Amino acid sequence: MRFRMMVVLTLAMGLVAAACGTGEEATTTTAAVGAQECTPETLQTVEPGVLTIATGEPAFPPWVEDDDPASKRGFEAAVAYAVAERLGYSDDQVKWIRTGFDEVIAPGPKDFDFNIQQYSITAERDEVVDFSVPYYITTQALVAYADSPVVQAETFADLKKYKLGAAIGSTSLEFIEQVIQPDEAAAVYDTNADAKAALDAGQVDALVFDLPTAYYITAVEIPEATIVGQLEAPVDKADQLGLLMAEGSPLKPCIDQALEDLRADGTLARLADEWLTLGGEIKTLTP
Repeated sequence: MRFRMMVVLTLAMGLVAAACGTGEEATTTTAAVGAQECTPETLQTVEPGVLTIATGEPAFPPWVEDDDPASKRGFEAAVAYAVAERLGYSDDQVKWIRTGFDEVIAPGPKDFDFNIQQYSITAERDEVVDFSVPYYITTQALVAYADSPVVQAETFADLKKYKLGAAIGSTSLEFIEQVIQPDEAAAVYDTNADAKAALDAGQVDALVFDLPTAYYITAVEIPEATIVGQLEAPVDKADQLGLLMAEGSPLKPCIDQALEDLRADGTLARLADEWLTLGGEIKTLTP
């Protein structure tokens, strides 16, 4: 892992130095990254000359609007097309396929070039697949009904006495178990509908989601609920989302550089503001 990151950083520094030497600002990553050309003609994609991108079935707002990634509407749809454009692909050279969330976090070849559906970068997953550098770093958030006593909480210690719930296999569940560490084991749900039913029935006091999902949940799926606050994460527990690729993907250096370019020119921040920051100040609960 350290060696891989050093290689990526070294290559990125080399590109920056080359750009400074020419005095030109590239709009696409068509220069070489190491020995590899980052163009549709030279990238080793699943289908030559085509960038095959996978997302969920279905895909939800605010990540993908109307379950239509080709519309470019929604944060992840927009990021995917921004990466494609940076690599030199036109819209008609982008092909979308659908996958389940868990099925692709497994060893073996992939039928896509990268998969974008809120995959958190973890050491366990990185043993069997490759991740790009992060395209978004999010925080966790607490969702409850406004009349619940949990809304008075200000610290993680205040949450320990409450029954909390989260989706199975999620970083939200890991956050509850590893960071908040409540007195009672977290409730685990397969779907948001199951979580909502538990909240309605008083089986849990609050639910934990990543912040963008919490915005969507409280706007659409559980409009009677409110975001109690976002949960301040230790540095090593920050939820970093990356593009998922097959282990050893030859595309990783070029995709990493494309994302770094999009971060540097403000594109990623602008798209996050457009699709994920839905307005309103919410408090931060601290450790």
